[in-house]
Amino acid sequence: MNREKALQIIKDKMTEHRYIHTLGVMETAISLAERYDGDPEKAEIAAIFHDYAKFRPKDEMKQIIIEQNMSKELLSHHMELWHAPVGAYLVRTEVGIEDEEVLNAIKYHTSGRTQMTLLEKIIYLADYIEPNRHFPGVEEVREMAQNNLDDAVKQAMKNTIQFLMKKNQPIFPDTFHAYNDLVMNGKKEE
Repeated sequence: MNREKALQIIKDKMTEHRYIHTLGVMETAISLAERYDGDPEKAEIAAIFHDYAKFRPKDEMKQIIIEQNMSKELLSHHMELWHAPVGAYLVRTEVGIEDEEVLNAIKYHTSGRTQMTLLEKIIYLADYIEPNRHFPGVEEVREMAQNNLDDAVKQAMKNTIQFLMKKNQPIFPDTFHAYNDLVMNGKKEE
């Protein structure tokens, strides 16, 4: 699917603000893919569709999580996590994208997971550091992304975990495990 068709599909499914965010994620993902020998075309498509389900009704997303036997743990955590796995499902069923690598990058772009693929790391990080994001710690992660993808993803996860802890919010297990996986794999290389 080409860029223009993909952007046309998502434009009506989101606010103008979210569309601008999506364009930023797309450009960032392509840049990261080129920097780290990823597939820029897959990065582009995954980035364009990463928030496909962001504005779906919560009841619809909950129903899909239940009917598709997704992790029931999603239902006990913040609804903000739901749009990623639901989005991957809907991108497959409504848009017709079958590439598992692209679908998994969409599925795990909010939580991460252990043994993340290169594309999953690229989409996770692109969503975090795209140019329209402004919050404490993002500049540090942007700088890290220029030199080491794993370190940047690890720092983004660390920032997210600390943010949730400060707000007394639960941390989704996949995020915690993804962070540990990156830390432990990083130590093996040192």
